[in-house]
Amino acid sequence: MKTKNRDQSLSDSRELDGSYDQLTGNPSNSQSKKSIKQRFLKLLACCSAPAPPSVSESNLHPSPTDSIEDDFELSTVCHRPESMDKLQEQTKFTKKELQVLYRGFKNECPSGVVNEENFKTIYSQFFPQGDSSMYAHFLFEAFDTDKNGSVSFEDFVFGLSIILRGTINDRLNWAFNLYDLNKDGCITKEEMLDIMKSIYDMMGKCTYPNMQDEAPREHVENFFQKMDRNKDGVVTIEEFIESCQKDENIMQSMQLFDNVI
Repeated sequence: MKTKNRDQSLSDSRELDGSYDQLTGNPSNSQSKKSIKQRFLKLLACCSAPAPPSVSESNLHPSPTDSIEDDFELSTVCHRPESMDKLQEQTKFTKKELQVLYRGFKNECPSGVVNEENFKTIYSQFFPQGDSSMYAHFLFEAFDTDKNGSVSFEDFVFGLSIILRGTINDRLNWAFNLYDLNKDGCITKEEMLDIMKSIYDMMGKCTYPNMQDEAPREHVENFFQKMDRNKDGVVTIEEFIESCQKDENIMQSMQLFDNVI
């Protein structure tokens, strides 16, 4: 990405998060910080957790004429996302949707990127009753597609675009990649057991008070009985997609995300 001058970098950032009106140069009448943060965090948790408490409104709209705040914003954001037009071309989000997502992302990750530990901290807000650290690790690995140890806004929206707006095959491929922990092209029972244990740990005993210790392993056995068509002990991407497409419940769950934003 070419180096931008100071004014252009700040303008691009404000254009992306919607806090700047490109025609008038004035702050826009955007949604409240509470609404933006709630929508962003719901998306990060795939809409499976309650929204977090609201945060003060005071940090949401930096004044475009305040040089002190300009300097602070430029010093804290170390990663500049792609331009709005390019992100629209590469994802299935509209400009307005990208602005909502970016404002929430920048609020949680002022530097423009999030590392794994911070990702785990954010994700743990949704599951205080359990330990979400291992599942958050797997999820972080799925979003960190270039394997550089951090998730940028581009990484986040590319993954989210697949989950929310991709075709059925796109979504199933993304899910398979999440479960294929060592990325060798197949899911083993050990990998699936690690995933299932992390999910049960995340949900906690208060969600499943009578859960037996063997429940994750039994879930894995059921998974392989359904998915492992040739009974060779692993599930390939072809077996995974074919089995999921024939499962009515899985297909219905895929459609739940169609109108999230």
